Amino acid sequence: MAAVQATEDEITPLLTDGAAIAAINSPTSLVISGDEDAVVRIASAMEEQGRKTKRLTVSHAFHSPHIDPMLDEFHTIAAQLTYQEPTIPVVSTLTGRQATGDDLRTAQYWTDQVRGAVRFADATTTLATLGTTTIVEAGPDGVLSSMVQNTTDTITTIPLLRRDRPEADTLVTALAQLHTHTTLDWQNYLTGSGAKQVDLPTYAFQHQRYWLDAPTTKGDATDLGLTNTNHPLLGAAMAIADRDEYVFTSRLSLHTHPWLTDHTVADTVLLPGTAFVEVAVRAAQHVGAGGVEELTLAAPLVLPERCGVQVQVVVGNADESGRRTLQVHSRPDADGDDS
Repeated sequence: MAAVQATEDEITPLLTDGAAIAAINSPTSLVISGDEDAVVRIASAMEEQGRKTKRLTVSHAFHSPHIDPMLDEFHTIAAQLTYQEPTIPVVSTLTGRQATGDDLRTAQYWTDQVRGAVRFADATTTLATLGTTTIVEAGPDGVLSSMVQNTTDTITTIPLLRRDRPEADTLVTALAQLHTHTTLDWQNYLTGSGAKQVDLPTYAFQHQRYWLDAPTTKGDATDLGLTNTNHPLLGAAMAIADRDEYVFTSRLSLHTHPWLTDHTVADTVLLPGTAFVEVAVRAAQHVGAGGVEELTLAAPLVLPERCGVQVQVVVGNADESGRRTLQVHSRPDADGDDS
C-alpha cells in the first residue's frame, strides 16, 4: 500500500487487475493497494511528475484484490450478526453519502466496506453539506483531522489524542477546545474522572500578570521650553542662551528601553557602542554639523537593574573650521525606581 498525492481521475487509468484505490482521503490524496510491482509502478509514475508518495507499513494490501479470498467467509459471519437501527445519523465511507438503516443492517454492506475504497473525502464533504461544524477524532493521533482540513475549511477538527503526547493532558485539552465550539456534559466527565465541581469564589479573581508593561509615554518637551528631538535615545535639546553650545538630555532605563537587555556583558547591561555613535550623529545633525569625525569611549555606561540613568550630551562651540566637541555624561537617578 502506498499514499500518493494525486486525484482519483489521475490514478484510475493507471490501475491494473492487481491494484486498486484503497482510500480517498482528500481531493488530492489517496492510497493505492495491491500487487507490489503494480503499486510501485503507479507510485513511481507520480513521483516523476513531482508528486509526493509514501509506502505504508501494513501487514496486508487492504481494500484490494488481495482481500477477495476472505470475502465469502467474512460475509457468512456478518450474516449471522444482529443489526440495529442507528440512533444517530451515519455518513458512510463506502458511498460517501448518509447511510440508511437498511444499508447498515445487511451483511453485504459490511462485506463491500471491507473490499471497496474508503471514500473519506466524499464523506467529509457530505458532513459539511449537512451542516457539521465540528468533528472530534477518536483515535491514536490527528491523521484524520488533517485529512478533513485538506478537504473543507468549514469544519473544525479536534483530535482527542496525539502521538507522543501524554494522553490525559491531550484529552483534557481537546475537551477544552471542544467546549469553545459546543456544549459539553461536564458533570458526566467530572464524575467519571473522580473530580468535582466547586462554587466560584465570591471575591474578585486574583490575577498574576506575566506580560511586559508598555513603555511609559514621555511628556512633550516643548511644554518645558525645550526642543523635542523625536529620537528614542535623546529626549530634548536646549541651546545655551549666551553662547553657541547645546545640551541634549534623556533618561534611559531597562523599563523604558527593554531592548537594551540584549547587550549584556558579564551579567551587566551596557549601553552599546553603536548607541553612543547614534546619539553623537543625531546631536551633530541637530546643530548643523556634517557628521562625527572621531568618537572615543572612555568608560562604559552601565544600566542599573531597577532605576534609570540620566544622560546629558554637551555639544561645544564651533571652532574656526566648524568643528565642535561632544561629551556624553551620565548619572543614576537619585531615587528613581522603575520596578
